[in-house]
Amino acid sequence: MGMSAFYGDPADEREAIATIHRALEIGVTLLDTAEMYGPHTNERLLGKALAGRREQAVVATKFGIYLDGEGGRNIDSRPERVRQAIDGSLQRLGLDHVDLYFQHRVDPAVPIEETVGALAELVQAGKVRHLGLSEASAETIRRAHAVHPITALQTEYSIWERSLETEILPTLRELGIGLVAYSPLGRGFLSGRFDSPDELDEGDFRKVAQPRLTAENLEQNRRIVARLGEIADERGITKAQLALAWVLAQGDDVVPIPGTTRRARLEENAAAVDVGLGAEELNRIAAELPAVAGERYTAQGMASVDG
Repeated sequence: MGMSAFYGDPADEREAIATIHRALEIGVTLLDTAEMYGPHTNERLLGKALAGRREQAVVATKFGIYLDGEGGRNIDSRPERVRQAIDGSLQRLGLDHVDLYFQHRVDPAVPIEETVGALAELVQAGKVRHLGLSEASAETIRRAHAVHPITALQTEYSIWERSLETEILPTLRELGIGLVAYSPLGRGFLSGRFDSPDELDEGDFRKVAQPRLTAENLEQNRRIVARLGEIADERGITKAQLALAWVLAQGDDVVPIPGTTRRARLEENAAAVDVGLGAEELNRIAAELPAVAGERYTAQGMASVDG
C-alpha cells in the first residue's frame, strides 16, 4: 500500500520494484495489494514487478472499497461488483488468477452469503484460488465460511492492537482459518520510524486519521515505543524486529505483512523470523509495555471494522 498511496507521495518506482524483487529473492513471497491502493496504481506496479516472476509469488488483492471521482470512499460487494472487480484486478496485475482474494471491508448493505456465493463462482472459474475477508466479525466469518471455505482473515494485529484475541482469533482457529496481520508495526510508529505525525509528509493519512498519534494519546504511546526499544536493545535487535517477532510468536497460523518501500527496511523486517521469542520474553513484554491510548481509527474508520 505504502508504495502507491496514503503515506504522502508515491514511492520511487524503481526502488519499489527492486524491493519487491528482493523480497522474492529472500523468500518473502506473499505480496498484498488492493484495487483501492492508488486507486489501481499499486496493482499495476505489482504487475510490472511480477513480469517473468509470477511463479515465485503468492499474490493477494482486495475488492470492495472504491474511490469515486471526488475521492469519496465507497463500499460495494454486490455480486455484479465482485465479478467486475476481479476482472479489473487481473488486467492490472497482468495475471490469469490471484491466489488470495479478500473482501476489503464487509458491506452492510449486502448479505455476506451473496458476496461469498459470487466469490465461489470466481474460484470455480479459475480466477481466484482462495477466499479471504478483512476486518470481519466472528459472526460474519462463520456465515461466510458456511457458504465457501475462507482461507484467511486480514485484520490489524500487533503488539499494541490485540482486540481480536477475545472472539475473532478463537473463531479463526476453530474453523482452521489463517490470520494475515496488517499494520504489525503500528503504521510505522512502533518501529521508531517517526516520533510525531508532524514529521510525516503532507498528504500522509496518519497525520489526521490515527487517533493514537494525536496530542492527547501520543505521549502515552511514545512510552510503549520507548520500552520496546529498551527490550530490543537488550536483544541486540531493532524495535521493528521485536514487534514483528512478537506477532510471529503468536502462532504458525499468523502471518504479518509489514509494508515498506525500500530494500533496507525489507531486509531488517525479514530478519525478524530469526529472533524467536520464548514464553518468558512474551510474558515480560505483556507485563512491561504500557497500555495503548486511543482507538486505531477515527469514528468513521471504526464503523467499517468488525463488520
